[in-house]
Amino acid sequence: MAIFRQLFDDATSTFTYLIADENTRSALLIDPVHEQYARDRAVLDALGLTLKYVLETHVHADHITGGGRLRHETAAQFVAGKGTGLSCADRLIGDGETLTMDSITLEAIATPGHTDGCTSYRWNDRLFTGDTILIDACGRTDFQQGSADRLYDSIQRLLSFPEETLIYPGHDYNGKRVSCVGQEKAINPYIAGLDKAAFVAKMHALNLPKPKRIDVAVPANSLCGGADVGRVPGETEAA
Repeated sequence: MAIFRQLFDDATSTFTYLIADENTRSALLIDPVHEQYARDRAVLDALGLTLKYVLETHVHADHITGGGRLRHETAAQFVAGKGTGLSCADRLIGDGETLTMDSITLEAIATPGHTDGCTSYRWNDRLFTGDTILIDACGRTDFQQGSADRLYDSIQRLLSFPEETLIYPGHDYNGKRVSCVGQEKAINPYIAGLDKAAFVAKMHALNLPKPKRIDVAVPANSLCGGADVGRVPGETEAA
């Protein structure tokens, strides 16, 4: 049996996912947010869990990962996709490789396009897609090694899973929490009815504003978030 929680950061509309083995109480977090460190520690403590791994779907441009501080203060291992090239990570996981934590096994799926290092994770009937597929949307391709061509291919790869496969994205800005492959194939305006040429044209025409925190988030996340980024002076480990 497993424990699963979906957590949400209102400031950046970021989802963090908790998966744990119910028997051993070992846990992992996908895409924690630095400012939500206290919340994440409180959830782990309330459930009696020991954090073993922090997994990143990519080097984020909109928030600083909480993985650095969590690793520093819990001895969890920091895992990111091989394409990130992060020398600070404990493990760079490649396409098709698995991470096993007691009864929990996740498969890494390289899904570049939003960034070079984007990695989705499959756990049983669920895909954690980061910014590759969002609900009724997809990640941007206009910064940080973005490539609409590669993103299209990555999206198609994820859409090859059975239609009932659940999709848990890295963000949502409209109050939605979960989707599935069949739903995204049918109604996502960046997917339904678009071939690669039309998708690339649509992405190139978006003309979106620069992410507000990119100049802070990308350097910090290139160092796996560090251990003390943004910590309030005098704050204790258990805060």
